[in-house]
Order: sequence, then C-alpha cells, then structure tokens
Amino acid sequence: MLINRAYKYRIYPTKEQTILLEKHFGCCRFIFNHFLALRKQAYLENKESLSYLKLSAKLTKLKKQPAYLWLKEVNSQSLQQTLRNLDIAYNNFFAKRGKFPRFKSKKDSKNSFCVPQFLSIKKDKLYIPKFKEGIKFKRHRKFDGKICFATISKTCRNKFFISIIVEEDYTPKTKALNSIGIDVGIKDLVITSDGVKFSNPRFLEKNQKKIKYKQRQLSKKVKGSKSRDKQRLKLNMYHEKVKNCRSDYIHKITSKLVNENQVIIAENLSVIGMMKNHYLANSIASVSWGELFRQLDYKCKWNNRTFYQIDRFYPSSKTCNNCGFINQDLTLADREWECPSCHTLIDRDVNAAMNILKQGLNDLTNLGLGAKSKSKQKRVEAFSLEKSVKPEAYVFRRG
Repeated sequence: MLINRAYKYRIYPTKEQTILLEKHFGCCRFIFNHFLALRKQAYLENKESLSYLKLSAKLTKLKKQPAYLWLKEVNSQSLQQTLRNLDIAYNNFFAKRGKFPRFKSKKDSKNSFCVPQFLSIKKDKLYIPKFKEGIKFKRHRKFDGKICFATISKTCRNKFFISIIVEEDYTPKTKALNSIGIDVGIKDLVITSDGVKFSNPRFLEKNQKKIKYKQRQLSKKVKGSKSRDKQRLKLNMYHEKVKNCRSDYIHKITSKLVNENQVIIAENLSVIGMMKNHYLANSIASVSWGELFRQLDYKCKWNNRTFYQIDRFYPSSKTCNNCGFINQDLTLADREWECPSCHTLIDRDVNAAMNILKQGLNDLTNLGLGAKSKSKQKRVEAFSLEKSVKPEAYVFRRG
C-alpha cells in the first residue's frame, strides 16, 4: 500500500544560508499576516470573501511594487504555499475543525516555510530553490519513494530541521489475533484490559525545578540583550528535553500496542473540557492523550488494524465488568472499590479498560450486522470477540 511518511533531518546551514533561511521565514510570515488582514478587512467592509485565486493575483501585483521588491529574494512557491495554508486555515475554521487563523509572530516557538517542488538530495547535501550550493544535513536514515514536498523549520533553540514527505510503498504487518481495550490516566499513562499498566514517567515534573530556576534567571535579564538570548536558549533546552522524551515514550507504547493487537478500543475523551479543571490541567496537558490517540490512529491504518473510540459518556469506571452494576457513588479518589452486588474487588483503571473493550466490540459488531457495503464488512472481518487470543503480559522497557 502507498502511504505518506515524513522523514525529519537536522540541517546545518552556513552563515549566509542561515540569513537566507531567516528571510524565508520572515517573508512567509509577512505574506500570511498581510493577506489575513486583507481578508478580514474585505469581509468587514464589503462582506466579500477573498478566495485563494484572488489572493494569488494580488500577491503577483504586490511583488512588483517598489516597496516590496525584497519578496523576490525568496522562493516564490513558498509564498504561494503560504496563501494555500491561509486558505486551508479559513476552511477549517468554517468547517469547525479549528480556531480562527491568528497573526504570526517572530517570537513564536517555531518558524517554518514549505518547499512544494524542486527538492533533490545528493550525498550529504540538500538542494532547494535559492540554495544552489546545497545545505548540509545529517541523513541518519534513507528512504525510497517519491518526494512530495518538504518543510524547513527552526526550533526555539535555533536548530534547523527539514521534514520531507515521501510517498512510499509500505508492507503492513501480519494480522494479529488479539483485541484490547485501553484506558488512559495520569498516575499510569495507559492501562490495558489485560491488566498491564504503562507508568507515567512525569518528564515535566522531573524537570520542573530546573525550569522554574531558569525562568527566574530569564526574568532578571534586560530585554534585547545578548545575555537574555543566552538564558532563553538554556531555558528552551529543558523544554526541548521534556518534549523529546515524551514523544519517544509515546511512540514506544503505540508501536507495541499496534504490533501485538488487531483491534484497539479506547474512549473518545474531551481533553479540552477536562482541562477546565485547573487542579488537573497541567497534569493532563503533560501526558499528551491527544498525541497518543493520533499515533494509534495512523499506525492502525498503516497496518490494517482497527482503532475505535467508544462514546465518552459511557460509565466505564463505574460499571462492574463482572455483573454490570453501576456504582454512582464512585469518586476520582477511589482507585479500588468493591461491587455491592457481586462483592468483587475491582481495580478502577483495569475495570475501565475491560468495559471499554466489551463496549467497543459490541459497537463494532452492531455496525457489522447492519452493514450493507463491502467496506464495512471488511472492517468487521478482523474482529475477534470471545475467541480472542490474549498474549503474555507486556514486558516494556525504555531504550
């Protein structure tokens, strides 16, 4: 099957190339902000909606004006792609898939621009428009496939990276026999219906003391000074460390779950709503449940697995998996409870994962019984209900 996979490499530009990259960031940011203000003004004054084609024509005229000749110093296709990104952001807002586009700032944690075409790689150098000499990069892994486009970005620590989207032929993993339900939490990041718990390493909390100290030192520096820039990089080093550790840990968990299970069931949680609880907002944000579900989704699609999320209002923690009794008096502090009906001692998280699996398989079975199309029937063929083979307990190690 054909998939689009991103390969990210670090690039090492020279001083002259760094200046040109900064010009690309600045020009793309200016185009985005300029035409965003233009679209807002046109709607407020004339109730007119400017399409991408109209904005593209205006961009061509803008580059010919004497005051904006500096826009010709960068790749013209990157500027056009910025207009497409603005149009996509508008469409996502009106389709209720995202927030209204906001103006970009030079002080954003990440600056980037897109290279839609004419990207080539020769040995250890990367060739894109306006960079004839090529940019050095560390090619730590190779790929075979058609290059679609690339995005060059600059992180908060002044590191430059390129993310290359490649269309390649992918061989899915062999079919598994197990079905599993997962419950996510704060004490343990992932709890499976088999009773296995993946602990929460709490990367942010472990570095919180150093982050606070570096932040206090930064607040004492004079704005605009070199010492402030140096201190900002020291602070960003810890934030980058937390981000990389969290991403690596989630990738290991999701890969293990997808490799060993054919059907994965989870809850469709409202993370934004849960973060309104100010006592738990920081802890919920640091575990990245949304990223966990996103990785499970695309990895299951790549390997012909099924990832399904049940209704968020299903009382998975309050329902006894043995007799079906619903404990309405259960609180968040109760990690274990005894069922008044069948007197079973229940672990809250494992019980929730088992109920999620049971409810998810029932939903999928109902979808299969009422399916008339072949696409839905194929989705149901992989489901295993009572005869699912459970593997041995996970042995999960970092590194």
